[in-house]
This record gives sequence, C-alpha cells and structure tokens, in this order.
Amino acid sequence: MRRIDLKSLRVRLLLSLGGGALVVMGLTWVLHGILLRETARDFLGDRLRQEAEYTLSQLKESPAQYPTQAAPSSLASQVFHHLYVLRLDAQVSSSHPAWLVTLEPLLDGTDEALIDVHRQGSHLLVYRRPFAFQGHSGVLLVGEAFDSVEQGLAELHWWIGAIAGLVLVALIALNLLAVRAALKPIVQLQRQLRDLRAGRRTRIQVAAPSEIAPLITQLNRFMDAQDSRLARSRHAVADLSHAIKTPLAAVMQVMRGRRPIDETRRGKVLERLSDIQAQLEAQLRRARLAGPDAGQSLSVHEEVERLLEMFRGLYPDKRFALNSNVDASTCIAIERQDFMEMAGIVLDNAGKWARRDVRVALDLDARLTLRVEDDGEGVDDSQLSGLGQRGRRLDEQRSGNGLGLSILLQLVDHYRGEVVFRRATLGGLEVVMTLVLNGDEGGVEQGTARGDGSLRK
Repeated sequence: MRRIDLKSLRVRLLLSLGGGALVVMGLTWVLHGILLRETARDFLGDRLRQEAEYTLSQLKESPAQYPTQAAPSSLASQVFHHLYVLRLDAQVSSSHPAWLVTLEPLLDGTDEALIDVHRQGSHLLVYRRPFAFQGHSGVLLVGEAFDSVEQGLAELHWWIGAIAGLVLVALIALNLLAVRAALKPIVQLQRQLRDLRAGRRTRIQVAAPSEIAPLITQLNRFMDAQDSRLARSRHAVADLSHAIKTPLAAVMQVMRGRRPIDETRRGKVLERLSDIQAQLEAQLRRARLAGPDAGQSLSVHEEVERLLEMFRGLYPDKRFALNSNVDASTCIAIERQDFMEMAGIVLDNAGKWARRDVRVALDLDARLTLRVEDDGEGVDDSQLSGLGQRGRRLDEQRSGNGLGLSILLQLVDHYRGEVVFRRATLGGLEVVMTLVLNGDEGGVEQGTARGDGSLRK
C-alpha cells in the first residue's frame, strides 16, 4: 500500500478541507437536531396554550359543567387526544386518572409554564395555566404525548444526516478536483524544472496564479543572471585575449630580439605592459560584477560617506560635499562591490578633474540617483557624446587607459540604469548615474550614454 505523504501540499489541503467540511457538517447536523426538537416543542406548546385558553373560556361561560370539562368522556379529550387535569378551588378532576398521581404535583405551581414529564418510557408535554374567575382560583394542565413526535423527528433527523453525508462526499470530491486544478501550475513547474535540469528548456513558462508568479519570475531572473554572468565571462576572456595579444606579441618580440633595449624601446615596452595591466584590471572588475539579483543590500548613504572619506585622502586639495535625502538606516538591494565600483569611478573622475570643489547629491525614490559635478574645465557639448566610447581619452596629457567609463556604463547597464553627462552649474562636468530599484524600468531620460566609454585621463 502506498504511504501517504503528510508533507505533500495536496494531502494537507485535502485533509484540511475535508476535516473542515466534516466538522461543519457534524456541527450543523447536531444543531439541526436540537433546533428541530425545540421548534416542534414550541409548536406543540403553542397549540396546548391555545387549547388551555379555549377550555378556560368554556369553563367561564358554563361553570356548571365542571368537572365535565376534564372528564375522560369530554369532547376535547376524545377529539384532540389531549390530557386534562383541572383543579378548581379544592376539587381536582382528570381526563386520564392514571396520570393524576404523576401530574398532581404540578398543580402546586403558580406560574405559567411548559413542562416535560416522563413516566414509564412515555414523554408527555404539559402546559400549566393558573387562572381565577368569579372568586374562584385554579390551575389547568393540558398535556399531549410527545413520543410519536420525537420518533418522527428522529427519523427526519437521520434522513437529513444521510443527505448531509452525501453532500460531504460530494464536497470532498469537489475539493479533490479543486485542489488538483489549483496545484496544476506546481505540477507543471516541477515538470519544467526537470526539463530545465535536463537541458530540454531554457526558461520556465507556467500560467501560474499570483501567489506563484513571483517565484517563477525570480527563478527566470536568476537564470538570466547566470546566463549573463556566463556570457560576460566568455566575452571578458575573448576581449582580454584580443586586447593583450598584440601588445604581448610586441613585448615578446622585443625580448627575443638581439638589439639592445635603449630608453626609447624600454618606454614602449613599459607602455605595452601598462596596457596589458589595464586590460587585466578592467576584466577583473567586470568579473567581480554580481548584478541586481545577488540577494545583498547595503546602506547607500554610509557607503558614499566612506568613499568620500577615501577620496578626500587621495585628493587633499579638493573639497567633497555631500547632499543626501537618504537616511543612514535605509538599505537598498544592491551588491556592495558593484556600487562601490560604479560610484568610485564617478567620484575619482570628478576628483581628478576638479579645480577645488566636488558636489555629490544622493536621491532615493523608486530609483537611486547619484549626481556628481565638479568645477573643472568641463567638456564641450560637442564632445559629451564621445564620453561613451571605449578607449577614448579627451586629454592625452593625463595618464590613463580610457577604460573607466566603459566599465561604469557596463555596470550601470547591468542594473537597468543609465548615465547622463552634461555641463555642471559649477562649470565642469556633471555625471548623473541612475540605478533601477524594485524592477522599475520606466522613465528614462534623454541624452543617456550607453556602451563603451572612457575616463577623461
């Protein structure tokens, strides 16, 4: 026999729904029996009350007929099969003398009441009605057998129970169908995961409900990130191989040649080696990119403060000022090394080119925006678009390899963000870096620089 897996979601749902339906049906059935009996009791009690009022009205109209009102041969006793016990002053009469011993103690009560009386397996429902007229006082008891009514009620109650049982079976069957239909996306997800692991598909595509859709979206994003990292690694290896092949061959040719290495040739060799080193550093930076789905977070305000402290030490003659609307306790979902790399490139560029002041603004809403402007010489409007080209340097007098902004733009693009270059109010260059948070991909400004770019070095 197959063992029931209690950890199965299907089994748990069926047990919960089936158990809940069973409890509800059971309670409903019990309450039905109680309410059915009480309803019948109230109905008979009301009928006995009306009969008592009628008997008393007859008695008041013809007091000479007492005690014939409660005699066994009375019309009411024979037609309605009711039991009558009447006490008027000190006289007591009964339509069923055999019940007189049992019912006589009830005559001592002074309040109107509906009483259950049991005698030798019989159940009698008795209505007691005290009265007074023409200086006389008395008590009238009107009773009716409740056994046959209870027997009919019990039969009806069990029929209702049988119907409830059939309804319960139908509910369990419907629950089984509903659970199977509701869990169909999970079954499809399991099947597609097996196909994904076997290489028969590349992405998960399931028409899932809103509770499961975020899980599928995150799984697909994770696979996109994995593919992106694999593609980035392969491209990095290919780019690195292509970039260092020529300078490495030139260095090897010089080293293998028999010509003496003078200062000129030594400088060229060092330049080639510097290019190789720059390419290695650039590719290592790309390889360290974790991406937006790394599952890490940081306090962006604190990290920017740390970077500013570091650049104040690197450029002691420059003033770095921060204006931030981000609380220090606010954390955002971004990998720390990625953010430090992107912000560090922008701040290093501003510190290198500023004459005296560097202003930094940090804003956070649906996106994270870092604005950095300097009071340097700036860039002509005609050359702003050139800041996005790989290996291009706008000033050959400064040292550099033209890879800084290329790395920045690749990092920002991986976060579905943008970088905008424009003239700063201080006279230099303003760099606006925006990173998308919470999957928000709308509202892209014009003038965005994408692709490969170079730092002004």
